[in-house]
Amino acid sequence: MNRTQALTRWFTADNNPIQVFGTVAAIVVGAIAVRPIGFSGTGLAVLCLLVLVSLMLCTRLIPEGRLAPGPQLAVLCVWSAGAAALLCLERSGASALFAYFATGHAGYRLDSRRSLPFAACTSALCAGVLLLPWGSHNTSWIVGAFTGVSVLVGISNRAHTDALRSARAAAEQAELASRAEARAEALAERARIARDVHDVLAHSLAGVNMQLEVTDALLESGDIERARQAAQRAQSLVRSGLTEVQRTVGDLREDALPLVETLRSMLGSVSAAGTLTVDGPPRELPVRLAQVIVRCAQEALTNAHKYAPGAPVRMRLEYVERRDQRERLPEKTVEETVFEVVNSAPPEGSRPLAGAGSGMGLVGMRERLDLVGGTVTAGPIVDGDDAGGWRVRVVIPT
Repeated sequence: MNRTQALTRWFTADNNPIQVFGTVAAIVVGAIAVRPIGFSGTGLAVLCLLVLVSLMLCTRLIPEGRLAPGPQLAVLCVWSAGAAALLCLERSGASALFAYFATGHAGYRLDSRRSLPFAACTSALCAGVLLLPWGSHNTSWIVGAFTGVSVLVGISNRAHTDALRSARAAAEQAELASRAEARAEALAERARIARDVHDVLAHSLAGVNMQLEVTDALLESGDIERARQAAQRAQSLVRSGLTEVQRTVGDLREDALPLVETLRSMLGSVSAAGTLTVDGPPRELPVRLAQVIVRCAQEALTNAHKYAPGAPVRMRLEYVERRDQRERLPEKTVEETVFEVVNSAPPEGSRPLAGAGSGMGLVGMRERLDLVGGTVTAGPIVDGDDAGGWRVRVVIPT
């Protein structure tokens, strides 16, 4: 809870210190100023009425909602009648304070349909008893006539309290929404990290396991040379898996992923004849989008190495700005990032590498791109210089 919410809760509490202090101060002032007080005659009557209105004043400390509007109005009527009678009998006029508190409390606890008529009746009653010829008072009737004015203060305080409570409720809802959003983002980030770890390790470990099984079978059959080759392929998969794990951990720690440098490093580790071209005005992509492109490149390079070993591989990264066809305004543009991986046909005499896959596959690529609103197309190349090869094209709106 922040400081604003704490102050709001304090001011809207049923028994905040200001309210308690005001109640105690009014009772103390009445006990000191109201006269005569005694144990016989008018003094006894004044004492009894003073005790009554003090008890009624203490009902201000009852938590809101504990008394229904009907009983609350009955308490206020007793309070008002006692204050008027006390005002008639005592000489100082200090008892008018209890009438002012009564109408102010009515404005705070009751709705306007009840509080305003109650305040008018209290004013008329207090002014009337002060106009009577009997009694020991020497207070002007004007003091009694204005006792109903404090109902406006009560109504204003009520509106202010309601506004504070609404603000507190809105702040609490905003805080709950913020926590829910933060939790959702944390869960999404955990899912993304889990997906990255799976993409890096799952297929690599599966390939290592398969190669080790092949090694075991070849050793049993006595084919030492082929078993050694299978063991070497397993070692190669372990090394590449460790490299990918290190790259993934580095990506997770980076605030901004150096996309072009990462793609160039990946391409160099797979194909000595690979090329990377960058078209369009470069821009820094969010880490999430950059990682999606890196994972797609990883899968495309793995498939090229698996199905067309030794074939040249070309990468192209293009930053595109085009007009949104759905908008009539010419200045409305859409930014896209286009990424392509093209491998030529495999050289003569090369054979696909069994068990070399380490990526997430085309389905995994589509799942990743769906999360960021992108698309992927992949298929064989049927004409041109790269006929017999394969093209992967990714388009991501940025």
